[in-house]
Amino acid sequence: MSTEGGTKAVLAALAANIGVAIAKFVAWAVTGSSSMLTEGIHSVADSANQVLLLIGKKRSERERDAEHPFGYGRLRYVYAFLVAIVLFLVGGVFSLYEGWHKIQHPEELNDPIVAFVVLGVAIVLEGLSLRTAFREANRSRGRRSVFGFVRHTRNPELPVILLEDTGAVIGLAFATFGVTMATITGNGRWDGVGAAAVGVLLIIIALFLAAEVSSLLTGEGALPEQVVAITHALSDTDGVDRVIHMRTLHLGPDDLLVAAKIAVTATDRADEVAAIIDRAERSVRAALTSLDCVVYLEPDIYDPARAPESPEGGEGGPASSEA
Repeated sequence: MSTEGGTKAVLAALAANIGVAIAKFVAWAVTGSSSMLTEGIHSVADSANQVLLLIGKKRSERERDAEHPFGYGRLRYVYAFLVAIVLFLVGGVFSLYEGWHKIQHPEELNDPIVAFVVLGVAIVLEGLSLRTAFREANRSRGRRSVFGFVRHTRNPELPVILLEDTGAVIGLAFATFGVTMATITGNGRWDGVGAAAVGVLLIIIALFLAAEVSSLLTGEGALPEQVVAITHALSDTDGVDRVIHMRTLHLGPDDLLVAAKIAVTATDRADEVAAIIDRAERSVRAALTSLDCVVYLEPDIYDPARAPESPEGGEGGPASSEA
C-alpha cells in the first residue's frame, strides 16, 4: 500500500510540475515577473525531486547481497534527504535571492494578464496533484491526522509530495499576491516581495523535511500500534510464556527488523523450543502482513531480577516505539 500509493502520488506530481514549469517560464519570458521566474524554478526543483524519489525507489528494490545483507530499502530515505537539500538550495535560496534582487532593483511588469492565466492554471494542476497525494495518504494514515501521518510514517515519498504540493499551492498564492500588487500599484517591488515569500516558505518546508528524513536515516522503530501487535503475536504463541524484551528497526519503509527475547519453559526440549520459535516467527509475520519482517528470536528463562526496566515491548516494562 505505501509503495504503490507513494509511486502514484509521485507520478501525478511529476506530470503536474513539468507542465506547470513550462507555463511559468513562458509567463516569465513574456512578463519579466520575478515571482513567475522563482515559481518556474520551484517547479523545476519539484520535478527533479520527483525524479529523485522514483530513482531512489527503483534502486531500493535491488536484491540483498553480501555487502548489504538487509537489502537497500534505506536508499529511499537517502534520496528523500537529497530532495530536502534540492528544495532548500534550488527552490528556497534562489527564490530569496531573486526576490531581494527585485526589491532592490524593481522593474515594471509586462502583460500581467499572461501571468494571471498561468498562475490560475498552475493552481488547478497543483491542486489536483495535492488531492491525489491526500487520497493516497488517507489510505495509509488510519486514525492519524495528516500532520501526524507526515511526522510518523516510515514511507518517505508521500510526506515529501504532500509537503511539496502544499508548498506549491501556498507559493502560488504568494506569487499571485505579488503580481496583483505590482499590477495595481505599478511598483515592481511587490513582485519581489512575492518571490521572497515563496523562498521563505520553501526553506521552512525543506528544513522540516530534512529533520524528519534524518530521523528515518538514523533508524526508527516500528509504530506504537505495530509494537503492540508484535507483542501480542509473540505472547499469544503456544509455548511462549511472555516477551522479556524486544527491539525493532525499520530497514526501509516496508522492511522491519524484529529482535526479541522470549520466555519458554525450563523443561522444554531443544526441538520443542525450535518449534516454538518457528510458530512465533509465523505469528509476527501474520500480524504485520504489510511489512517484510526479518525476525530474530532468542529463547530464555524469565527471571524478574534480570528483566530490563524499559523494554520496547513485553511484560518487563512499558512499551515504547523507539528501537
